Amino acid sequence: MPAEPIHIQARIAADPATAWTCYTDPEHIVQWNFASPQWCCPRAENDLAVGGRYMARMEARDGSMGFDFVAMYTAVDPGNSFTYRLDDGREVSVRFTPEDDHTVVDVAFDPEGQNPRDVQQAGWQAILLNYKRHTEAQVRQAP
Repeated sequence: MPAEPIHIQARIAADPATAWTCYTDPEHIVQWNFASPQWCCPRAENDLAVGGRYMARMEARDGSMGFDFVAMYTAVDPGNSFTYRLDDGREVSVRFTPEDDHTVVDVAFDPEGQNPRDVQQAGWQAILLNYKRHTEAQVRQAP
């Protein structure tokens, strides 16, 4: 029986359109898609359509290791939600929900079998918090 998905969430001080763009535009993805300062995301591609490909290159800043995080979209509701399947078959879903003058971003993902659930949850949550900081900085910089 497959493991229960892991859920993470962040409340972003941004309207849904800005939250969506910062999460899905490769220009923004490379700014926030890493779990710690020792890592980076030097390259991202995103064909945000059913059957489209998502790819983010994840690398240690010291060059010691890296990997491509690759998925194919299985559902897309523009501005609201999307689901993709990772190359290893795991599912990830992301939902953007307006809440007052914020947007709540909910992510649910199937855990992998190599690392404990709490480690996976902490890593994905750290990435989501980087996204939150990046997005809110974009809002502050907007004219």
